[in-house]
Amino acid sequence: MSKKKTAAIVLAAGMGTRMKSDLPKVMHPIGGRPMINHLLATLDKIHVDETVVVVGPDMAQLEAAVAPRKTAVQFDRAGTGDAVRVGMEALGPFKGNVLILYGDTPLIREQTLNAMLEAREAQPGQLSPTVVVLGFEPDDPGVYGRLVLDDEDGELMAIVEANDATPEQREISLCNSGVMCFDGELLPQFLSRLSDDNAKGEYYLTDCVGFAREDGFRCVVVDGDEEELIGVNSRVELAQAEVIFQDAMRDKMMKGGASLIDPSTVYFSFDTKIGRDVLIEPNVQFGLGVKIADRVHIKGFCHIEGAIIASGAIVGPFARLRPGTNLGEDAKIGNFVEIKNADVEQGAKVSHLSYIGDARVGADANIGAGTITCNYDGFLKHKTDIGAGAFIGSNTALVAPVNVGAGAIVGAGSTLTQDVGANDIVTTRAELKSAPGAAERFRDRKRAEKEQRQKEKPKKD
Repeated sequence: MSKKKTAAIVLAAGMGTRMKSDLPKVMHPIGGRPMINHLLATLDKIHVDETVVVVGPDMAQLEAAVAPRKTAVQFDRAGTGDAVRVGMEALGPFKGNVLILYGDTPLIREQTLNAMLEAREAQPGQLSPTVVVLGFEPDDPGVYGRLVLDDEDGELMAIVEANDATPEQREISLCNSGVMCFDGELLPQFLSRLSDDNAKGEYYLTDCVGFAREDGFRCVVVDGDEEELIGVNSRVELAQAEVIFQDAMRDKMMKGGASLIDPSTVYFSFDTKIGRDVLIEPNVQFGLGVKIADRVHIKGFCHIEGAIIASGAIVGPFARLRPGTNLGEDAKIGNFVEIKNADVEQGAKVSHLSYIGDARVGADANIGAGTITCNYDGFLKHKTDIGAGAFIGSNTALVAPVNVGAGAIVGAGSTLTQDVGANDIVTTRAELKSAPGAAERFRDRKRAEKEQRQKEKPKKD
């Protein structure tokens, strides 16, 4: 980690026209979090002292997403050099490192940024580099700017944009990622010398390397990995970044002690927390805000978001846990069960085909198939409270607000609109009415009706 103070300027003013979206490009999510917030979280890990996010006009949503960090508006969008100039004006005089990053490059690792900051430190017998550029060697150099190195000392001589490169320079495999680190005291004077006399008519930040060399300063390259430097400019690239992110999360979870039977079919959010000896079957998706303790079994085809699951619980298959779900130790949620804003306490079972919302299910209670809590009256939500050890028979409707006492038994097919006392047995079934032999008479009558209708149908010519 660098001993110098460090500031970051994050460029995020791009329109993202290839995304074909009303949402600012850097607000598109990866792992449930806007891509720019992935980058800002990485900056927090390396303890950046100040951050300025350069945005475009009318990007209030983006400004809110990066708050409380400072923002600056780039009105003209005249290239990276102009964007950094806008950022430096907002930052003000700064003595230390200035990192230049891109909001649409969300997967860069903290280790890589630390390597750049360390490269800015003076080595014995040398002046510290004034510019550090993050380079990489992509499979297809294509449109990337090329890094021209000195044959003798390996230091960076220049960055040549692809549109301005000679055929020989296009053969260079080492490319510019766009991520750079400058001496903050010297950067403003480099920016003041930029010109838009180039193929694109823009102010290239990369020209600052040439100015630094002209002034006798050192410029060096730090190597990065192509995957972490993926830039997202289209929906296709967004999907590619999601794949990289998910693979990293799967690797993290398995190294942390979870078993994924088919890792490629399990999807995590950036904040998913998984304990040890957790077994996750195929086709499971974790939304935001999920915390899972040790020894939990998540069966296939479950969707879980905003839920806390205690140790030993079993979920699924085909279960949906919505925000506000809290499962106690050894609780069981079975197939085709939906839980929302409810506490299912230790050892309780909701085994199949039920909806439990805005409720408490007490310890060791058993909820029969087809049971629902009728929690919404069309205007307000109401709570259902089911006591410890209660038994709710199949196909029961609990019309909230309603309480079922501890140890109570509710017969199958009941509709409860009143409270049930502890250890009571209640049923609300309608009286059975029977008409012996009526089924056959009904069928005979219907057959006769059908025959009569067939006779009355107009004949076709």
